[in-house]
Parts: sequence; C-alpha cells; structure tokens
Amino acid sequence: MAVLSSQPFDLVVIGGGATGAGTALDAASRGYKVLLLEKNDFGAATSAKSTKLIHGGVRYLEQAFKKLSYGQYRMVKKALHERARLLQLAPHITQPLQLITPCRSWLEVCYYYVGLKLYDLISGRTHIGKSRWMSKQQALQALPALASHKMVAAVAYYDGQLDDIRYNLALIQTAQQHGAICINHISVTALEKNENGKITGLHCCDMLSGKSYTVAAKVVINATGPFADHIRLMANKALTPRIRVSKGVHMVLPRSVWPGQSAMLIPKTADGRIIFAIPYKQHLLVGTTDEDDRLSEKTFGPSTKDVQYLLTYLNDYLQQPVDENKVLAGFGGQRPLVQQAGSNSTKDLIRDHEIEMDEQSGLISVLGGKWTTYRLMAKDAVDAAGNMLATQGASITATIKLVGSQQYNAEFVLKQNDVLPMFILQHLLHTYGDQSMRIIQMVKEQPALAAAIVPNLPYTYAELQYVVSQEMACSIADVISRRWGVDLLNWEMAIELAIPVGKWMGEYQQWPAQQEARYTTEYIQQIQLLIQQSTQ
Repeated sequence: MAVLSSQPFDLVVIGGGATGAGTALDAASRGYKVLLLEKNDFGAATSAKSTKLIHGGVRYLEQAFKKLSYGQYRMVKKALHERARLLQLAPHITQPLQLITPCRSWLEVCYYYVGLKLYDLISGRTHIGKSRWMSKQQALQALPALASHKMVAAVAYYDGQLDDIRYNLALIQTAQQHGAICINHISVTALEKNENGKITGLHCCDMLSGKSYTVAAKVVINATGPFADHIRLMANKALTPRIRVSKGVHMVLPRSVWPGQSAMLIPKTADGRIIFAIPYKQHLLVGTTDEDDRLSEKTFGPSTKDVQYLLTYLNDYLQQPVDENKVLAGFGGQRPLVQQAGSNSTKDLIRDHEIEMDEQSGLISVLGGKWTTYRLMAKDAVDAAGNMLATQGASITATIKLVGSQQYNAEFVLKQNDVLPMFILQHLLHTYGDQSMRIIQMVKEQPALAAAIVPNLPYTYAELQYVVSQEMACSIADVISRRWGVDLLNWEMAIELAIPVGKWMGEYQQWPAQQEARYTTEYIQQIQLLIQQSTQ
C-alpha cells in the first residue's frame, strides 16, 4: 500500500463498479496516472445486480414516443449504439439474446411489431439481430413453457446479455494492464483541500487492516453510483442532493421450468413496469421490480411480496404455474437515478447520465446512467478531467479488448486441455476467456488443484487459488458472490461452498482459526437471512 502515499496521481476514481472501472480504464489508456479505490469489492453493489442485459431499453423507447421525450429517445439511441460495441469488447462473457413478447391480440402484435422495428431502425448498422413477427406455433417452439391459449402470436427482437460481475472485473483488470492502480476494500473517509477549497487529495482507510493513508490527487472523480451524494456533500456541503434511489429485485428459478434458449418480455403490469424472464447460466432469471427506496449498504434480495409479484405475472403466461418453493435465489440492487423536477415515479426517470463539476471543490461526479452506457459515462468524465488538467487526449476504449478476450479462442483452449472434465472447461471458458489457460496450467503443474471444491459443481481448487492470487479476492464473499456469482443464482449452493472455501482461504491467507470460523459463519448467516426474507 506504500504506493498510495508515494506520489501524486493525476486522477483518483472513487468507486469500483462499472462506471468507476470504465473511468479508470479510459483515463489510464490516455496516459494519465490513475488510482481507483473501492470501499467494498469491485462491482459489489449496483453493478452486480443488473438484469444481465446490454440493451437500449424498449420501455424507455415506448416512453419516449408516448411522452414525446427527446431525453428518453437520446438515451435509447446512445445505448443501442453501445450495445454492439460491448459485445465485441468481451465476447467470452457476452452474447446476443433473442427476446420474445407474447401478444394476446392482433392489435398488440401490430403495436409491438412497429415499436420493435423502430428499435431496429434507431440501432442502425449496429443492430445485432432484426425483430420479427412470430406465429403462435413459432413462439411455442422457441418457448415451450408458454400457455398457447393465452396468445395469438408474438414479436421477437434481440438485445445483448452479459455476465455483469465478470465484465466489471475485466474492466478493472484491463485498466491495470494500462497502468492504473485499482484497490478494493479501501474506504475514502475525507477529502483534502487547499486554502481555496479545491480538492488536492483524500484520506482513506484499509477496511481489512484498519490502516489509514493520505493520497495526493490533481483530480478526483466520484463514480459511486447510488452513493454519489455522499461524496458530493463531503466535497461541498452546500450542494443539493441529486440522486434518487430506485430498488430493483430479481428472483431465480430452476432452468427446468424454462426449456428453450430464448427470453421473454412481459410487456404489461398493473403498475406500468415490464418484466423479463431470461435464461442465464443454467437458471431462469425473472425481474425486475422498480420502486422508490432508501439508500442502504445492506445486501438484500426479494421479499415474499416481491416473489409473489413476479410469480403472478410469470405464471400468467405459463402452461404449468411455478410456486414459491421453486425459487432458488434472488438479488436486489439500487439504481442511481438523477432527480428531475415534476417526476413522481422512478420508472419515469430518464436513465441517462450527467457529468457534474463542482466549481467550488473541483470534484467531478458521474450521476445516473446504466450498464450499457458505462463507456460513454467514463469517456465524458475523463474528458472533463482532461479540461481541468489542461491536457488533450481522445478516448480509445471503443477498440480496447478486455482481459479474457484479447486472445480468446475457445477451440484452441479445448484442444489444449487434457486435465479437466469438459463441463469444468466450459465453465472456465465462459468465465475467464483466454485467462482460463492460466488455470489449466496451474492444474498441470499441481494436479491436486483439479479437485472439485464440492462434487458435481465446476469450481476447483485451481480456480479458487487463481481468483485469490490473481483477482484480488480477499474474502469468502469476494470469491463466492463476486468472482463466481453463486449466491445470486443458488443460495443453497453458496452455503455448501462456504465452508470448504473458507477453510482453504484460511490456510492460504494464514487466517487465525477463530477468524476463519467467524468469516464463514457471517457469510452463511447473510445467505440464510436472504432465504428467510424471501419466505416470510
């Protein structure tokens, strides 16, 4: 950690989610000396709790035309043009996804067909698949779980899908390749200012060791998402809060309830939201809700009310209804929406971003935005920093392949492997891309690392050693929740992994026995609390 106090940085980025990680990459790739600090773990909050879609937002397009909102239209257009780019930058953890909207009248067919054709038109040459009308038989062939008597036809369109946790980490790793220093579990406790009130650095604390550091910085960028107001007010107490927090919750069901590879969009709910049912990593992801919330750092999942809400709309389309006992897991996140005058509903707020530069302190804050436009948010933030630093340099992140995809060749990796079962290899490929060869090499050098942590699951001790030694995973939650994303998809599986993962990490990192037991117990209790909240 001596690097923190050793020399000044051009930019210090606060926040290690998609926006902060993208900002660090953009700045470092332009040649700036960059430090990124994350209080918890990279992508631990909002960025890991998305619907896993790279999309323009069909609901936002509908609002743009219904309310003649140029702001909504502009946001959709930017996101659609970024959609194809995000797929290209990390092909090992992204893919195009067909989404089908079942229609219950021919009027609905016409309405959604025209709307989705506009979606195609706005995306222009960057489209990833053309929307089309589907007969009832075609829709049932793609989505066999649907109840045939509840639709006359369907409309299909394409968006992208991503592993948001791994994409976030790939941004961090790529920023490091370009010279950025990125550190998790470091909390910013205060901002240091000169006699004119301008920020010249910050004070921070290592959340694991308790040690404090002072960092000199020419520019500080606030990329903390829902927590942006906290840093803004730390810089200038006179600022007006700008962030309105919206809660979105998802539930996860077994893949067996959803044969087929396509997703479904449920276009209407009583409160004006839309719901997705999306195949994701051998599971079915259903969400999301959208309601006002109070800012919180606590991990939360779906309540009983949330589960019932989502199941009500899902079951309305299924031949065989799903009951609450089928729920394997769920997760919730808080969206950072920018306050707008005259808006009473979070679902009506524009998901576009804003770059704010506080004249008094010099703090640059990235407000609002969404996953799909993280790169544009980062570009705009670094452009603003460049103006403050009086340096010029264009963003080049549109062409920087992310770690894992730079030499990605699945066929080559498959041919090289003779030490791991195919299902483990496939898991490694779609998690680490070309970096999976490093894990395979570890197994070749130490065959004992090929052992599965839990029988019939793809996680090996080689992979565990890799994420701890090479991906800055410091805790049990860092590994199970954020390097692997297990507790987002299956709570019981996460609990089953906790004890052996904790035991290995305790030995590897030389934790005292009592500390290992406490960490493991705390993690299991956190998962059990999520289970309890969803069933009471």
